Amino acid sequence: MSAAYKADFNLWIEQTAQLLRSHSWHEIDVEHLIEEVEGLGKSERRAIASQLTRLLLHLLKWQYQPQRRSDSWLDSITDSRTQIELAILDSPSLKSYPTEQLEESYQRARRQVAKQTELLISVFPEKCPFSVELVLDEDWLPEASNI
Repeated sequence: MSAAYKADFNLWIEQTAQLLRSHSWHEIDVEHLIEEVEGLGKSERRAIASQLTRLLLHLLKWQYQPQRRSDSWLDSITDSRTQIELAILDSPSLKSYPTEQLEESYQRARRQVAKQTELLISVFPEKCPFSVELVLDEDWLPEASNI
């Protein structure tokens, strides 16, 4: 099974699923199966962190470039919130993850928004100015900021 894992990942998945269904425990490539199961959890957390960064980026643009507000920014904000909500509905144990990840995602968003807007990074607060509750609130958008 280990050779199949390296040669054809999709085939390995199909074979592993079949071995699990047939309770053929002794034939399962346990080492790689554990690795993949652990990877699933990391993938979910990474997806939330990515969406949170995207969300914060667009909230900062919304706040600091009110003259450039667009439906596409609003769509991105809405979609990011939806994707985070769906990930948490699928995995309720990740409910606190946006709170844990907020500051790190904000720092990524802060760097990205400075590059995208060509504003100095010092224009944006060093610490996230929004609570996670506001960030995820589907009815909330930041007010325009005077820079």
